[in-house]
Amino acid sequence: MDSIVVNGGGELHGTIPIAGAKNACLALMPATLLSEEPLTLTNAPRLSDIKTMTLLLQSLGAEATALQDGQVLAMSSHDINNLTADYEIVRKMRASNLVLGPLLARFGRAVVSLPGGCAIGARPMDMHISALEALGAKIDLKDGYLHAEAMGGALKGGTHELGFASVGATENFLMAATLAKGTSVLKNAAREPEIVDLAQCLRKMGAQIEGEGTSTITIEGVDRLHGATHQVVTDRIELGTYMLAPAIAGGEVECLGGRLDLVQAFVDKLEEAGIEVTETPTGLKVARRNGRVKAVDVRTEPFPGFPTDLQAQMMALLCTADGVSHLEETIFENRFMHAPELMRMGAQIEVHGGTATVTGVERLKGAPVMATDLRASVSLILAGLAAEGETVVSRVYHLDRGYEHVVRKLSGVGANIKRVKV
Repeated sequence: MDSIVVNGGGELHGTIPIAGAKNACLALMPATLLSEEPLTLTNAPRLSDIKTMTLLLQSLGAEATALQDGQVLAMSSHDINNLTADYEIVRKMRASNLVLGPLLARFGRAVVSLPGGCAIGARPMDMHISALEALGAKIDLKDGYLHAEAMGGALKGGTHELGFASVGATENFLMAATLAKGTSVLKNAAREPEIVDLAQCLRKMGAQIEGEGTSTITIEGVDRLHGATHQVVTDRIELGTYMLAPAIAGGEVECLGGRLDLVQAFVDKLEEAGIEVTETPTGLKVARRNGRVKAVDVRTEPFPGFPTDLQAQMMALLCTADGVSHLEETIFENRFMHAPELMRMGAQIEVHGGTATVTGVERLKGAPVMATDLRASVSLILAGLAAEGETVVSRVYHLDRGYEHVVRKLSGVGANIKRVKV
């Protein structure tokens, strides 16, 4: 099992290329199931989650091949011969449930395993089920599998309002409604850039969609979709993560491909803390020049609010801020598991329910720490950049699910970091 070793203390300078969005790509890939014609995705991230989704699509009979060092995904679903998404694949990744809507829309039925548990909290399927039932699906739970069938053989347009602006439920409804008979309306829809990216891709495939990026999306069903080529949007979570690297360690780094509209709420908090963020022709430049950052309060919210997927990384920054910060987590109930590990490095953190109080210290100390989930793992690496001495982060297999070439990207701007086999 690999570990990542970080020796902190040095400033960072240079450029970091930002990959395509993992969460966007994981929704775009199942869209291939909606058409017999090829779907090609460019700017795809090279991650283990993408490989898992590839295996799932292949298990259904789709062709899915990674080209150009994995940055191009060529897919075709002209010969789907299996409508069951097996537990052995689905359990590895929550996003596997996004095959449910496309299979149901094109073939009228699907059997999809319930996903397994998740370290950062429950993400139930009830919102996906109720959204698809609004389109005329009948869904039963049997032996850990969702057995879904379109009543009358085809989905029909319908109106549904989500109880919570769930990204996954929005994506499943959006894909299913593209082939439903008539008009479908989703209210309280998620507004994330990944939703906008999916809608743009579906529109290239011939879908009729309006309102993506707002809380109400309207879809006029069509008889069939055709092939398309689509570039995956920049990963706003990887972008925010690497923007925090110079904020924590000091120095100046340009994140190539970065866009302000993807991370505005996050940038607002960085600037409040005293970090300089400037737009450039090729991305976003981040600089920390003078002493400690200021303490700030953060509350996670659905987009366009502060992303829950940047909360752990932001906590790493605030561990050395001047003053007391409060981080309120409103999306997932168990998302402070990185706090005890940061405390091993000398951080002063108190967690009470959904709020963490962080009293900044002048300097963290290197220590052996353990990653508990994807974002926690990278928060510990970031903390190591600001720590005195050596930090060893174990169980970094979590990292491979969401970040490509972390060591290469950080060492490229001057970080003392390496990956070792234990």
